[in-house]
Amino acid sequence: MALRTVNWLVAALLAAACTQAPAATDAAPGFNASWPDFAEAPAAGDFSEDGLAALEGAMQGFVDEGQVLGIEWVLVKDGEVAQYGAYGLQDAETQTPVSSETIYRIYSMSKPVTGVALMQLHEKGLFDLDDPLSKYIPEFAGLKVLAGENEDGTPILEDLEREPTIRDAMAHTAGFAYGLGGTDYSNRQFREKEILRSPDLETLIDRVAEVPLLFQPGKRWSYSVAVDIQGYLVQTLSGMPFDDYLKANVFGPLNMDDTGFFVPEADAGRFADLMVWAPEAGRFVPIPSDASSEDQSVLPFLFREDTIAFKAGGHGLVSTLDDYARFCQMLLNEGELSGTRILSEASVELMKTDQLPEGEGIGFDGSRGSPDDGEPHKFGLDFGLITDPVAMKSPAGQGTFYWGGAAGTWFWIDPENDLFFIGMIQRFGSNPDAPFDPRETSVELVYDALQN
Repeated sequence: MALRTVNWLVAALLAAACTQAPAATDAAPGFNASWPDFAEAPAAGDFSEDGLAALEGAMQGFVDEGQVLGIEWVLVKDGEVAQYGAYGLQDAETQTPVSSETIYRIYSMSKPVTGVALMQLHEKGLFDLDDPLSKYIPEFAGLKVLAGENEDGTPILEDLEREPTIRDAMAHTAGFAYGLGGTDYSNRQFREKEILRSPDLETLIDRVAEVPLLFQPGKRWSYSVAVDIQGYLVQTLSGMPFDDYLKANVFGPLNMDDTGFFVPEADAGRFADLMVWAPEAGRFVPIPSDASSEDQSVLPFLFREDTIAFKAGGHGLVSTLDDYARFCQMLLNEGELSGTRILSEASVELMKTDQLPEGEGIGFDGSRGSPDDGEPHKFGLDFGLITDPVAMKSPAGQGTFYWGGAAGTWFWIDPENDLFFIGMIQRFGSNPDAPFDPRETSVELVYDALQN
């Protein structure tokens, strides 16, 4: 029954054990010594003790209630850990607890990483944001726009009013489909052509070029394959394989040693179980964790070197909380960490500046829809944005930027309050009898605890 659930999830994602949990740890994760701003033990700083206790209790409660097998989180303010927790299990079979060594599938939290890499090349003058994509990807020179469908399901096409630009790709306003949902011709083509299972980036580009855009570029926002296209741009503009570029220019300088497109065999024991909702069992169960499984549909979830397809800038990375915290602190520091500059302040500012047409907002944040009330959030270059906390009914500071991943991971960075938060879980599906929104819960509790 678990495998039937996995089959459904593969279609959705690529088209897109009750145990005693170990107690939360008291020590901060093992941040690299080159980052001296992090204390060896959590420093509550400007947060109330009761507020932090409520945050910890809520995170642990998700495990105790059976919503997740394990959870790890960190709250950082003014460069110091205010709270770190690791609770529950990393592996159901071996009963291995979650720890700072645990590796997670971060899925769409890959997108901001790819955006940072592309902005590095922008700083080198290798492209302008308003350059048409076809200048660097000739296959896109003949793109058409979907204007409807005939009765037999064939598309009605129209010419471009203007070509989609690199800025459009980074803002999800280019008009590309994704295939994760939608019954329109373009999204159906993404699924039928198995674009998100392309064997390499070159094949992905060829397949995307055959599918009409959903709308005229620049007209609205729609979550799309555009960040995988950005990965191809990084590869083309730099002259380096995409993964090699990230390792040399982002992961290496930031000491993100456990971040990449697959889990090395030597580290397989650190990879967290992916839990899926099994309706027949009425609980979350782990998918098979080895490639010898008879059900080949589990292979994309294993992130072994021989089971991944192309190097997907939009959803392909695995990472640790420790690594992603370095990435977040770098962005909070306006592009610098421990004396190493990754981006200019101007580039970071541009990435967290609204790029959407007037009146447009986003309807998705990496793993779920937008909040039910308040104005829609905005979008910069590969980040969601909270530009008006009052109108958007958010307690976060103005200018907060964020995203999340399909397996439930999430983060936000709040420059106004000099803080960031990261949460790591691994689950697909939902318990219909138990609402679950760790992102909203953590946001509310963090700002309830903030005393100033």
